[in-house]
Amino acid sequence: QVQLVESGGGLVQAGGSLRLSCATSERGYVMGWFRQAPGKEREFVATLTWSGRTTWYADSVKGRFTISNDNAKNTVYLQMSRLRPEDTAVYYCNAGGGDGVPGPYWGQGTQVTVSP
Repeated sequence: QVQLVESGGGLVQAGGSLRLSCATSERGYVMGWFRQAPGKEREFVATLTWSGRTTWYADSVKGRFTISNDNAKNTVYLQMSRLRPEDTAVYYCNAGGGDGVPGPYWGQGTQVTVSP
């Protein structure tokens, strides 16, 4: 059982930045971030292979968000820049999936709120 613990959410003004972190109990999986806004379905944000060589991004975040990992810390990051109010959602870390497809392991989620 892979355990994922997110941190780094919060309240930020539009145009600002936040960095989310996800500590994982196991390496080697494809790691991803998904988000769910109120009243909407959970959607793909970004994923990367544990080697870091391959990344995928949703069109809505390309050029603004960057996914990365730190092998030594068993941690995956989502650097979010130029945030928009429509980025407001609960962000979930995920492991074991693929290109835009979630795997079976989820974190508890962290709230990101972007004010106008």
